[in-house]
Amino acid sequence: MFRDRPELVADLLVGPLGIEVPAFESAQLSAADLTDVAPTEYRADAVVTLNVAHRPVFAVVIEVQLSADGQKRHVWPAYVATLYARLRCPAMLLVMCPNAAVAAWCARPIVVSDPGMVLTPVVLGPEQVPVVTDTRVARRHPELAVLSALAHGSEPDPSMFTALFAALDVIDLDQATLYIDLVLMVLPAAARVWLEEFMTTTPFRYQSDFARRFFGQGKAEGKAEGKAEDLLEILGARNIPVPDDARARIVACTDIDQLDAWIRRAAIAEKLDDVLNS
Repeated sequence: MFRDRPELVADLLVGPLGIEVPAFESAQLSAADLTDVAPTEYRADAVVTLNVAHRPVFAVVIEVQLSADGQKRHVWPAYVATLYARLRCPAMLLVMCPNAAVAAWCARPIVVSDPGMVLTPVVLGPEQVPVVTDTRVARRHPELAVLSALAHGSEPDPSMFTALFAALDVIDLDQATLYIDLVLMVLPAAARVWLEEFMTTTPFRYQSDFARRFFGQGKAEGKAEGKAEDLLEILGARNIPVPDDARARIVACTDIDQLDAWIRRAAIAEKLDDVLNS
């Protein structure tokens, strides 16, 4: 999400986390290689800078942390210090945690030297992510609606998922498909089944532009897959050999008309060339 829309880092800091950031004109993804002259390589998950006149005024190291890892507490200060030295602007660490216990562990201050140098990570965990149920908010902040579903989707809420699909309506189809795939992958099995059933209910499906496009595409792909299987069964029943490259061509075909034509030819063909190359 940060790579696709770097401004998201400012939205999260100012919104759910209540942290003031400098006024800026643009945000950009910066090099995440935080290696200094020392031979040890430090590489963050992402780095975003907030800029004025193409000059950074604020920098954020972004880390996604799925479990407690003591090693990270030793390298995180190096990330921030190296970025501060490179860009000559304030820098901070933002840690994204899907688990509340891991988020609490990440939020503990890291004492580098006492007194004088303490790094306190800013952490966005489930407790910091608001439950987005307002479709107007979701449309203004689509990534926040996605994070809401990721953080709180284990307890299905029709209003939250309606807001999620309202958010997906206003972004690119490929990006929206990536987000819904991510949500479905992260949710527990029971919640995933619930969401899939919710997504396919007729009233909801026709209220959401994304749902119409998503399920229309899915139906077309499913129909093509079924026809490809039918074609292969017909060829097998007629004892017509199908080499691996031809099988791959048939399975990969999504053109329904083409598959229908192949099926008609397969009913009377003597060899595969009569089906695929006529």
